[in-house]
Amino acid sequence: MPLDQTNVGRTYPPTAPYEVGREKIREFAEAIGDPNPAFRDSEVAVKLGYRDVIAPPTFTIRLTLDASEVALDALGVQLRNVLHREQRFSYTRPVVAGDTLVCVVVVEAIRTVAGNDILTTRTDVTDGSGELVVAVWSTLVVREEA
Repeated sequence: MPLDQTNVGRTYPPTAPYEVGREKIREFAEAIGDPNPAFRDSEVAVKLGYRDVIAPPTFTIRLTLDASEVALDALGVQLRNVLHREQRFSYTRPVVAGDTLVCVVVVEAIRTVAGNDILTTRTDVTDGSGELVVAVWSTLVVREEA
């Protein structure tokens, strides 16, 4: 059954706050194979003008994926029927160790192509003061139930 177009514009409640730790940043940098010392060494990051180590640009996928799963569940989408099509990040500043981040997911678009739904969501990731840190767009192909 196709996704309901009336869900376009729907906003989901904010996630619980996520405290960004140095170790989580280091683990993520290692997992993606990025040797940038600003992801591991606070002295290097401070010399670059940051208050602590910074996270790789795709680090927020850790948070936005969980937030998106809540939205997918509410839309009745089963993960087994999802194919990831596109991901885009628009930063206002880097994520820094010590940040407390919250995600809010918005359904931006639903369209049907060749019997499959194309779902685009935007997740706004804000810091403890409510300032936008990054907007993350995710486009998924939702296959029809077999």
